[in-house]
Order: sequence, then C-alpha cells, then structure tokens
Amino acid sequence: MVKLETDLSRNYKDLIQKHASGVFRDATLEFYGIKTAKIKEFLNVELPEIKVRGSSTDFVFLLEDNSILHFEFVTTYNKSDLIRFAHYDLRLYEREDRRVYTVIIYSSGADVKTTGLNIGSFVYCPDIIMMVDYDGDEIYKELNQKISTGQELTDSDMLNLLFLPLMRNTIPRNELAINSVVLAQTIKNSIKREACVAAAFAFGSKFLNENEMKKLREVLKMDVLAELMEERMEERIQEREIELAKDMLKEDMPIETIARFVRLDESTIIQLKTELESE
Repeated sequence: MVKLETDLSRNYKDLIQKHASGVFRDATLEFYGIKTAKIKEFLNVELPEIKVRGSSTDFVFLLEDNSILHFEFVTTYNKSDLIRFAHYDLRLYEREDRRVYTVIIYSSGADVKTTGLNIGSFVYCPDIIMMVDYDGDEIYKELNQKISTGQELTDSDMLNLLFLPLMRNTIPRNELAINSVVLAQTIKNSIKREACVAAAFAFGSKFLNENEMKKLREVLKMDVLAELMEERMEERIQEREIELAKDMLKEDMPIETIARFVRLDESTIIQLKTELESE
C-alpha cells in the first residue's frame, strides 16, 4: 500500500488529474446554462510566466470545435482573481492560437459583485456558474437513488457528483466531500467509479483543510489512489525498457538478445525497430 503525504507529489497530482479528467470527457455544461461544444480531451497546459495557485490553473480542456475551455473554481470573490484569469487566458490564446472560453464556478458561499472586467479597450466576460442556485441536498438524493439502483450515470450526473460540495446544502462542505467519495465508490461501472473517486479526491483537495483531507483519505483508504500510483510506476518502467531497447537497436544488437535484457516481447521490439527505421 502506498502512503501519501499531505502534500501530494507533482507526479501524483498529475496522475490523479489525468483520471479525474475522465469525469469531464464528452460532457457539456448545458445543465448549468453554459453552451459550448463537447469536451474532447484534457490539456496539460503550464504557462510558467503566469503566477497561479500551485503553478497551474484548475482545468483546461480542448473542445470538439477546436476551441479551449478553461475552468476555475472559486470559493470567494476577489477582483485580483479575475485579473489573473484574464492574464492566463491571454497567454493561453497567444500560445495555442485558439478561442478560449472561461467558466468560473463560485461556491454557494461566494458573494459575487461582478461577472467580468471592463477596463475600456479590453473587456473580459467569462461565463459564471453560481453553485448557490443548485439544491445540493436534492441532487445528492437523486444521485444516491440512481447509483443504489444500478442506473447508468449521465455526464451531468458525474459533474453534479463532483460539484456537490460547492452547491447549496444543509450538510457541511467537508462532510459532503466525504459523502461524495463514499457515493462514488459504489458506482458499478469501474471506469466511471475510478474517474469519479479520483475527481472527488482531487477536487476536495482544493477547498478542504489538512485535517479534513486526512479524514477524506481515511474514508478512501487510498485503495484507488494506490492502484493509480502502481500503474504510474509500471508506466515508468515500461518507458525505461523501451528507451533501453531503442538504444540497443541503434547498436545493431539482435532482437533475440535484446529480448533477454529488457521486459519487452520480440514483437514489441520489432515494432520499435520499424519505427526507428522510418524516422
């Protein structure tokens, strides 16, 4: 069993985010009043020139229409956040040369005074989702009913499960974050279960304090995350074996000999040889 420290390593965070992004894939935000193309894939975008929390923004996705969707989750309104988001979007557009749509999701306790920025020649108008408008108690009951009866979760259901702790509800946010993970663990579809558990954990880490995260990890028991870490370790081992095999192929070593030294079968080595010859 892998033991995680309170401060997750960068590689581990990347891995969790990779699996968490499965909650968003093929989803739309129509349930929340936002109309965009479907989400196509997660983009691991880092712009070192931009100062953002944790050195990276919350979520960036490529949409089916080739534009970019930028998500930000905010618990309190702060004008400096809007300036920072606008700065990030301009740099993102400069680098990617694609249209950028930003959605800011404010938790139920946020007091939002403005929906954007207007500084004269530059107007920044991100879409706003106010979680106070959504009844978390009722949505939790609906999700619990669906999952307990084995019904298939829709894309909107998976997003609702992720956003539950930010909605208006009578349950404290930290308890609801734990309830979301517990509920996600009971999803019968293994792919959706893994994505929702990882997403709920990653999302919870954005607004829970250290003691609350400790309780969340105890509930989770780290089983899913441990599996993800083992998977990442296997990926790294395979990457090293492939690089070693390529180096040996460049030295014209026989395929049979290479197969004795690396953890790859001969068919994989032959494929690597073909790829090297075509470069």
